[in-house]
Amino acid sequence: MTKPAYKRVLLKLSGEALMGDDSYGINRATIERMVADVAEISKLGVELAIVIGGGNIFRGVAPGAQGMDRATADYMGMLATVMNALALGDAMRQAGVTARVMSAIAIEQVVEPYVRPKALQYLEEGKVVIFAAGTGNPFFTTDTAAALRGSEIGAQIVLKATKVDGVYTADPKKDPTATRYSTISFDEAISRHLQVMDATAFALCRDQKLPIKVFSIVKPGALKNLIMGGDEGTLVHV
Repeated sequence: MTKPAYKRVLLKLSGEALMGDDSYGINRATIERMVADVAEISKLGVELAIVIGGGNIFRGVAPGAQGMDRATADYMGMLATVMNALALGDAMRQAGVTARVMSAIAIEQVVEPYVRPKALQYLEEGKVVIFAAGTGNPFFTTDTAAALRGSEIGAQIVLKATKVDGVYTADPKKDPTATRYSTISFDEAISRHLQVMDATAFALCRDQKLPIKVFSIVKPGALKNLIMGGDEGTLVHV
């Protein structure tokens, strides 16, 4: 293919993906490599939105959160995603990519609030939009936020970035006989309890007929190859 297979995509990045080989926090070399990949596909004219997790930061405070009220812990996690979004946005600025961070919870002195028409405008202008703070509600994961925002902005596909190159029949790190699915249906992924995204995210994408592509963010060139229609990862579809 000489032109991108998708015009508008939603990329879901876990907070853990920003750690690199560190035990927590943000690894500078890792975030710079990811931003270089994002810059490459942005230059192709692909409209890109990103939902970022917060596990890399929340992991550092998780022991202290044991026994904490679930809603309180979830709000802490949302704030962690805002920190990651700010770091990602700044790294993009340094790489010459124009990005806008939009938060589902109001922190207007730091980032602008999420407003759907404004997000659509930014995408149409060629800016990368980074969605922070999940859905803005406790009890919902950033995977569900990715499904929600992907549906809201009319994305053609949700790209779920992981440390493995797709969905496997079992954990490939524990089971050497595990094989990778090239495609799998939402119903099958849910019934087999494949822990790639949570069931709420799967169900929302299924209802909206929004496919998910699970791929490796650590594999060099994987994101661009996927965008260009190459064979990467596992496609989860209706």
